[in-house]
Amino acid sequence: MNKKYCMVIDSSVCIDCKACMVSCKVQHKVPRGYWRNWIKHSTPDFSLGKHTSMHFQPGGCMQCDNPTCVYACPSGATYKDEETGIIHVNEDLCIGCGNCVKACPYHARYRHPVKRVPDKCDFCRERLHMGLLPACVDTCPTKARTFGDRNDPDSEVSRLLKENETVRIVSRPVDTEPNMFYISSTMPMDWPGQVEYPAAHQAMTGFVNPLVKIAVGLSGLGVAAMFLKQLFTDDETSQDKEKEEV
Repeated sequence: MNKKYCMVIDSSVCIDCKACMVSCKVQHKVPRGYWRNWIKHSTPDFSLGKHTSMHFQPGGCMQCDNPTCVYACPSGATYKDEETGIIHVNEDLCIGCGNCVKACPYHARYRHPVKRVPDKCDFCRERLHMGLLPACVDTCPTKARTFGDRNDPDSEVSRLLKENETVRIVSRPVDTEPNMFYISSTMPMDWPGQVEYPAAHQAMTGFVNPLVKIAVGLSGLGVAAMFLKQLFTDDETSQDKEKEEV
């Protein structure tokens, strides 16, 4: 069975120390002004007085099972690894169009200012190959992030998913089926943006597909007509026609 890596986050213990963000930035040499992961926060209601509080929500690439970034990529550079479930970017195949950046409702990727190709969280692929945890998980002081293989029933993430109610940050109107789970209630929930497919992609789905369906339908009618003609034409007529041709 292939692996299915995911992350389970207990946002209730996140203290917004940003250790996960810093470690990720150092590990992957992320340029200034850009990030591979983040911490969202709720807006405090100061009218509550001493009961005023804030909620911090760690996040990153959701490693979706229904990845809009993959569908928007015209060159196949953005792809989902079937062996791990992780979304990767093949820089050699990338043409730098930026379609995938706009198609991600979580704003989880950016265009590298020097390489001119998209960059995003890949669960620290190099560290995984060495048997290490992703940098953000390894450095979290409160262990708000847990990483592992969902398909392994003995993994920590499987245990957490089994023993706890979880929620996912789902975009609308497209459910990308993210593989980042939050224990119990988490907030904010409504920050994902819209999926922005490129115009060419919309034309392909909105214009070409109906034409293809019409063409297939006409082809089917043609085949049916030929079949009926052969079915109702008697053998004698067919033999006479063959003689005339000879």
